[in-house]
Amino acid sequence: MNRLDILHLFPNELNTYGDHGNALTLKRRISWHGLEPVFHHHHPGGKLPPRVDIVIGGGGQDSAQADVQNDILRIGGQIHELAGAGVPMVLICGTYQLFGRRFVTSTGQEVKGIGVFDLETIGGPKRMIGNVKVKSDFGMLFGFENHSGQTFLAENQAPLGIVKRGNGNNGKDKTEGARTNNAFGTYMHGPFLPNNPQFCDEIIRLAAVNRYGGFTPREIDDSLSVLTRSAARRRHY
Repeated sequence: MNRLDILHLFPNELNTYGDHGNALTLKRRISWHGLEPVFHHHHPGGKLPPRVDIVIGGGGQDSAQADVQNDILRIGGQIHELAGAGVPMVLICGTYQLFGRRFVTSTGQEVKGIGVFDLETIGGPKRMIGNVKVKSDFGMLFGFENHSGQTFLAENQAPLGIVKRGNGNNGKDKTEGARTNNAFGTYMHGPFLPNNPQFCDEIIRLAAVNRYGGFTPREIDDSLSVLTRSAARRRHY
């Protein structure tokens, strides 16, 4: 059976809002599509695996990001190589911020990032909390945001999508998340991937095409996801 190797960054430190559910969803849907998911959990001080087909990372408190800052900078060159090679990545909230240039906390502490995304995040006095609906190239995306950081994209940095409900990156410019090649950052929790199975399958497709040159999806019963997404469409902010 063909396998896909998934690198899960800092699963202990950055998993505040149930983002581990993204790993579980990837594992299940990769299996349903007839491939073997192999997870590599990266902890501070560890080495990256020799093969990486997908990278995921979750959210965390400001202190957790500061705790892993030295390690993300240590492996930043390898992460850039993977991003340049088109490896699909799903980076949520805290990891999303660390993949930018820097995060300045509300207390003024500067947490350096690795710059996969050309953006910076500034901690604000108000938390942005609520349900989010985002128009993207992958259809409508749904999730739940909970962040005080306001993220601002550089002029040439593409967003993941445009906010139709909620705050998104900063509550001002209607952008949500960021995209560089096949690396995607977002503030959407929920967790994100089970709320958006079409996006999850696109990540799997990109990984399979990169490694094996093609992808033949299998039919999956997504009736529960359809009901969930239907309810999300009707949900008020």
